[in-house]
Amino acid sequence: MDVDDPRADAGLVAAVARRLDRPVVLVGMMGVGKSSVGKRLAALLRLPFIDADDAIEQAAQMSIPEIFESYGENAFRDGERRVIARLLGACDKRGASSERKVIATGGGAFCQPETRRLILDRAATVWLDCDVDTLVERVGRRDNRPLLRNGNPRETLLRLKTERDGAYAEAPIHVVSAKGPHNRTVMKIVEGLDRWL
Repeated sequence: MDVDDPRADAGLVAAVARRLDRPVVLVGMMGVGKSSVGKRLAALLRLPFIDADDAIEQAAQMSIPEIFESYGENAFRDGERRVIARLLGACDKRGASSERKVIATGGGAFCQPETRRLILDRAATVWLDCDVDTLVERVGRRDNRPLLRNGNPRETLLRLKTERDGAYAEAPIHVVSAKGPHNRTVMKIVEGLDRWL
């Protein structure tokens, strides 16, 4: 969806893009659509898009499953925090990052207290949420989720969602992604950003 899409309120999109003075960071469960929604949001706001997981793999020269297997989750989370801090960029006088972009984070990133503080301090933070059935359907399309390799994916996702929702709830903007076109979710984020800014 772009500004010319009839479903997009061009005036609202332009106003949010003008007022936005920091990165937009999407947080939430794996499979909720942070990357696909983030790309569309970035295109609509005419900002660069960065997938933090891609940046981590690039920095490590390894896939995320390989990092988990070789070094474990704790080492991965430490590297993830450092990469996200770099992606957020330098801070202005208020402590916010002055680099405008859209960043999609991995599902567990925001659950780490230090990483969560960095994101909340430096970015406009959006919790992208959806129901477990939708998550199960979406994550079943790819076999690259280290936390889903053992056991029943539905049970694992339900447990992770229950454990993580409290951390995600600290994000000031909460958008529920329903089945259907991602463009609706993108506009809900724009509306949330408008209220937050």
